[in-house]
Amino acid sequence: MNMKKVLYVPLDDRPVNLDDVIVQGRSAGIEVITPCLEDIKNRMDSQKTDSDNTLLSTSSPTFGNTTNIRKFILDHAAEVDGFIISADMLAYGGLIGSRRLRTHGGSAYPDYDPATTHLLDTIRQVKKAHPRKPMYVLDTIMRLATTTYVENVFQNAYDESRSFMKQPRKSVDELSEILEGYDTKPDGTLYEETVTFNKEHYYDARRHKFKSNVYILDRLAQFDYIDFLAIGVDDSSTQGVQANEIDYVEGMITESFGGENGQSPERAIILPDADGLGHSLMARMAQELLRIEEKPKYSVLYFGRDGSTIINPYEYMSVHQNIQHHVDIIGGQLVEDSPEVKVDVEIIAITDKDEVPNAVSRIEVNGLNQMPTVVIDFVGGGAANAVVTEALLESSYTGQILGYSGWNTAGNKIGIALGMAQARYAFLITEKKAPALNKAVDAHGSLLFKRFLKDYYYKTLTIGEIRQYSRANALYTNIPYADGNFLLFNSESDYAHVVTLLRERMQTHTNTLAAKNAFQISQCTSSHNIRQIKKAKWSYAEYESAALSYENPSYIWDRAFEITLNPKVTLS
Repeated sequence: MNMKKVLYVPLDDRPVNLDDVIVQGRSAGIEVITPCLEDIKNRMDSQKTDSDNTLLSTSSPTFGNTTNIRKFILDHAAEVDGFIISADMLAYGGLIGSRRLRTHGGSAYPDYDPATTHLLDTIRQVKKAHPRKPMYVLDTIMRLATTTYVENVFQNAYDESRSFMKQPRKSVDELSEILEGYDTKPDGTLYEETVTFNKEHYYDARRHKFKSNVYILDRLAQFDYIDFLAIGVDDSSTQGVQANEIDYVEGMITESFGGENGQSPERAIILPDADGLGHSLMARMAQELLRIEEKPKYSVLYFGRDGSTIINPYEYMSVHQNIQHHVDIIGGQLVEDSPEVKVDVEIIAITDKDEVPNAVSRIEVNGLNQMPTVVIDFVGGGAANAVVTEALLESSYTGQILGYSGWNTAGNKIGIALGMAQARYAFLITEKKAPALNKAVDAHGSLLFKRFLKDYYYKTLTIGEIRQYSRANALYTNIPYADGNFLLFNSESDYAHVVTLLRERMQTHTNTLAAKNAFQISQCTSSHNIRQIKKAKWSYAEYESAALSYENPSYIWDRAFEITLNPKVTLS
């Protein structure tokens, strides 16, 4: 089978949206080509003014080069087999660019901003030229909060804006009413003035972004220039300034895309997520390019509270609904586990740490019975839970799961884990050539190893030490979290110290993780990963080595929250 090639324009250059999706593609035998790093580079403010120990202002962020990104898409369209394009990167230079505060929300829709619609119309141009190549687009509904330390927005503005924008708004249906009603309380009166940011500039940013959301649906997807559209609601709530936008989009999907209750599994899905959408769409692309016509059947088992009873603090729908709609994005179908239904992949959703022994037992039973398995840790909030993770790593069967995540919001975890799993599953059941199988299993092993190394060993064990040092050595008394921008809020020597600390800790953690039963690298017997599924029978590869370049771990965005981390795992 010839290696497929996919053109991918990511949401931004953070590893979760770029590095990991590229490796995920390799795990499915897909070559992922992306714009050059300089053209998709996103960074927070890099300049500052101060007075003694008080920070006065910050400035000079970096956004993607939309002109070059458009050219990249057009230049490479003929050589690839499919497209996954972030509308935020194409039209705004990335996620943080799409929510920049504005002094004008654009003209009347649909002619609100010719420069923006010209960029978005690149999608139309490419699809017209290559009608048989799948065109997938990821878009986002603007989040509740402003972006900290981008164009002089401080942490206090983030805190105020998120709280302020979570307040209920008057329910309206028409586009014009939504655009003009962002400041209107349910009783029809206006909200009070804000203190730390200009709410009108925020509303103008929303107006511009929502017009782009509607344009993508109304002028591109509706006319089949987009084969599948995934819309992520970034940092959301069960009420607030996004609610009317969400209802409007759901109405469009129902009315114009053959949807039901605001979702169309064949055309467009809207759900809480942003950083998991690249994974999800790469999985759907693998399904399509590898010509798997029948949707794989997924079931979910909860170990702890049922997902239908849980709504994440940064989301507006339940965990179970979120899983269901992510399964739709990746090209699967969620079914009830029963004797009458043959399930292809089982999702192990851990929602209570006390239930992890039962979850691990189920993983081991699935391994013995050759049932492909995905594991999602919902216990740990924004990072992997220690009790859950240590129990998972004690089992050798954890080394052969198809997907795993404990990182960030529920939607992020679901998108990452299911994306990993579906891309890998599509490849395992279709590929027959040994060289391709060997390359892909190394990629999957590396990505699975990374998820534990990052989600647990960094985000749970190491980040606290980094943050403590950074905050204890902050340059300014009016900055609560110096680790939000090491570049500006710590001295050069203190920044160098946290980088060295990061690299030393991750070397130690790499060795620790490699020796866990899940991988058993350099042990007398190694754990296994699935190499191929042939007529429902599995063949395996053994974990052989794991290495992390000392210079690799770094703070790509100059903040503790996100690190570059690319371990290399080989199997034989």
